[in-house]
Amino acid sequence: MFEFDIRRLDLYRKVPKDLTQPTTTGAVVSICSVLMIVFLFVSEFMSFITPEMKSTMFVDPVSNQREQLRVRLNVSLPALSCDALGIDIQDELGRHEVGFQQNIKKTVLKDAGCNLAGEFHVNKVPGNFHLSTHSAQRQPAVVDMRHVVHELTFGDDAADGDRVEASFNPLKDVERIKDATTAQSHDYFLRCVPTIVQPLWGKPVHSYQFTYAYKAYDAASHGHRVVPAVWFRYDLSPITIKQEEVYIPFYHFITTVLAIVGGTFTVAGILDSLVFTASEVFKKLEIGKLN
Repeated sequence: MFEFDIRRLDLYRKVPKDLTQPTTTGAVVSICSVLMIVFLFVSEFMSFITPEMKSTMFVDPVSNQREQLRVRLNVSLPALSCDALGIDIQDELGRHEVGFQQNIKKTVLKDAGCNLAGEFHVNKVPGNFHLSTHSAQRQPAVVDMRHVVHELTFGDDAADGDRVEASFNPLKDVERIKDATTAQSHDYFLRCVPTIVQPLWGKPVHSYQFTYAYKAYDAASHGHRVVPAVWFRYDLSPITIKQEEVYIPFYHFITTVLAIVGGTFTVAGILDSLVFTASEVFKKLEIGKLN
């Protein structure tokens, strides 16, 4: 009766210990190989347990134009009084509010300057909001719109997205005082990109990154001077960026670890074999037995 010996399928047949020869070079290569494997394994494990940010882009479907977008603004004007300063809001749906006051706080600064801070909502269509004296009961003799922008953000608070390299508040601490004159208007052209930050745990943050261009000019129309203002003109991009926090898949980690172990031992074996062969050739050359 035919008997099948499963040991015949062994791909890792053992060599008797008395047929092997230990060498100093082999020991050094082995130690270096183990240290390299430990180092690479620890590095890969740290990468595995640390979440990474995955970025995708997609076109946002047409949304309701009546949806509201939160804007947070904090600006200081060191040479304009709070009695004269106000904020106006306009957009392409016909909204036009002069001297908007809801959730807006004005604080008197030293030398009769003013800090305007607060939040308000705008429609998700191109438009602008601007700081001006249009709502003042009495126009000041000099309208000085030199300013410092402390904060300008759109959408949800992006504090939960600190790990994301993004431009949520690029105007932070931008100063237009030293290089500006008292008679100038200031225009900021903002290109806003919807950004969703999805942390590993918790709710997604719907915010907006934006870039800006700036110009300052002496306000005039048809030869007549126009009251200076600080304009923030915004437009919304149809492209949405999603930043999602994810872990590396477990199978990817296992595959990488196996590749590290197998690759290191394979290269180490080749290196040890080359060194051993070279040393044997050198020994035969010394005693003159090299044919």
